[in-house]
Amino acid sequence: MSWIILLLAGLFEVGWAVGLKYTDGFTRPLPTLLTVTAMLISLGLLGLAMKELPLGTAYAIWTGVGAVGTVIAGIILFGEAVTLMRLASVALIVFGLLGLKLSH
Repeated sequence: MSWIILLLAGLFEVGWAVGLKYTDGFTRPLPTLLTVTAMLISLGLLGLAMKELPLGTAYAIWTGVGAVGTVIAGIILFGEAVTLMRLASVALIVFGLLGLKLSH
């Protein structure tokens, strides 16, 4: 169950990272509220996952899921570049996350 909670925490990290783009420097109230809410949920879920998972593994996977998800969201939502180097870099992060999961 901790792994599912950790994955959800990472997805909420993607939510707040994307939300930052919409806050316009925290000047737009609704996007700011949603972003801060996603931040709190993400951190709360990370804390719950860390009750059973090692600190280093949990934190690395949380940030990795957030990083990969945010790159994908940037491509889909904001038309960011899709290059071989970007895709290869994301693949390396994914393989690293899998390695951490499998070594636990």
